[in-house]
Amino acid sequence: MTGQTTALEHNADADGDRYHYHVMRRAIEIIDAAEAPLSLEDLAAQMGMSAAHFQRLFSAWVGVSPKRYQQYLALDHAKRLLTERMTTLEAADAAGLSGTGRLHDLFLRWEAMSPGEFAKRGAGLRISYGWFASPFGEVLAMGTARGLCGLAFTAETGRAAAMADMVARWPAAEYHEAPEAVAGWVASAFGGAGETALHLIGAPFQIKVWEALLAIPSGHVTTYSDIAGAVGHPRAVRAVGTAVGRNPVSWLIPCHRALRKSGGLGGYHWGLPVKRAMLAYEAARVEA
Repeated sequence: MTGQTTALEHNADADGDRYHYHVMRRAIEIIDAAEAPLSLEDLAAQMGMSAAHFQRLFSAWVGVSPKRYQQYLALDHAKRLLTERMTTLEAADAAGLSGTGRLHDLFLRWEAMSPGEFAKRGAGLRISYGWFASPFGEVLAMGTARGLCGLAFTAETGRAAAMADMVARWPAAEYHEAPEAVAGWVASAFGGAGETALHLIGAPFQIKVWEALLAIPSGHVTTYSDIAGAVGHPRAVRAVGTAVGRNPVSWLIPCHRALRKSGGLGGYHWGLPVKRAMLAYEAARVEA
């Protein structure tokens, strides 16, 4: 089966994927507001579903029970990740950053824009884009002839804000709505067959930070200060945080895996509910 066919099938399930994401988001909000863990029956009732139906939705999405999933969404989950699955980033080269490799359970091939190309603010680039379903709600995907250059999640921001954010990064580029041009890469990015090519468009320091993020395995986390050390600027924690926030290819360049030393989630450009859902999604799959 080709990547293009996989993408079409993936989009055929768009309504279901969006529905599942919103179920997860509502569940996160209910869990956060609860003073104690909720039983399956209580949680399902608050969401207006039968316990059996709610259980099936959770199992289909993450492969674990709602009770176990609540553990991953608990407020101290980030702290537990730092204790149990902290990545030091010392083995970045071994993770395949120098070329094609299997990174965080996805086949990725990436290349960075040169500093001179970046200075042109996208001039001469043709960027194709489309709107797709994902496990974390709708995503705006953008790509050049060399690979995906942008993934923006719209569940918290909306379409208009996501598009404006992406276009402002490369204002001199030409933008064309052509989902078929990026559909294969999008499908493989979210679990389909094939390889996802990335075209990283950013300033040299940003590229170095994004390379460090690519070394963090799925289900693991690191800290902003550790990333600063990994890129050779241990005191530039604030600058690293800014570069992490400017990551244009969220999920594939896993900025959601960067946490504060305290175990706090920090920020997330596309909304903290999306970041928490991504961390829980990965943790559940690592342990399922």
